[in-house]
Amino acid sequence: MKATRVLVVDDDALVGSLLGEMLAGMGHAVCAIETNEGDAITAATRFHPDLMIVDERLGDGSGIRAVDAILTSGPVPHVFVSGDISEIRLRRPHAEALQKPFRVAELERAIARVLDRLPGT
Repeated sequence: MKATRVLVVDDDALVGSLLGEMLAGMGHAVCAIETNEGDAITAATRFHPDLMIVDERLGDGSGIRAVDAILTSGPVPHVFVSGDISEIRLRRPHAEALQKPFRVAELERAIARVLDRLPGT
């Protein structure tokens, strides 16, 4: 079975790196770790990830805007993460969102939920 290619987007480089390690430990292949909206969009175009883990707040940018731009090219399952998920719940009530800090098991369940929503799975 091919590992899921994951794009991680978090403006805190340490958090992004830790997420990358968590995902690799879960058997996923992290294709890129980006810290801002523009680089996230560029990486998604370049790597065509199977999954994205995206922080809602990206310094001067927005993880939600980055995901919206990426999704114009086609569906990509994604999980939003944030220290405060209220904005995500307001703007995307049906989005998969995890409140930081979270446990590995919570991330695993969130990933399973978004991947299970794919047609044909």
